[in-house]
Amino acid sequence: MGTYGATIAWQRDGETFTDNRYSRAHRWTFDGGIEVKASSSSHVVPLPYSAEDAVDPEEAFVASLSSCHMLWFLSIAAKQRFCVDSYTDAAEGVMEKNAEGRLAMTVVTLHPHVVFNGEKQPSLSELEALHHRAHDECFIANSVKTEVRCLPVLG
Repeated sequence: MGTYGATIAWQRDGETFTDNRYSRAHRWTFDGGIEVKASSSSHVVPLPYSAEDAVDPEEAFVASLSSCHMLWFLSIAAKQRFCVDSYTDAAEGVMEKNAEGRLAMTVVTLHPHVVFNGEKQPSLSELEALHHRAHDECFIANSVKTEVRCLPVLG
């Protein structure tokens, strides 16, 4: 259906490197020229070798799952004639040892808060069904073995 890519670029910039004391800061460049500052997480590689003002892969993983879910949710809601005014998700992921004893993002929990407009307002069961269908359709959620949870907020 499609091929997606990103260019990830890092440079040593004169650091010794072999002493493992080098910056993990790097760049992600996407189609259209969008560039994002990236780094290891300071939870994984301590400062100053990680960059606090950059996105780390773990955050990007959580954001990717949340964004994909949201885009499907909006599409499904529109087709069912629900008017969405806003959608906010304070998504979070947990990294811990998995069943094989390896560090992994074992759970991602979405906390979507959707504000609807107009007379047609979903009931809690309709809201849950919208999120369930969005989860089933989400390409990213279908691509990972991480458990993805969705705990929508009504109102």
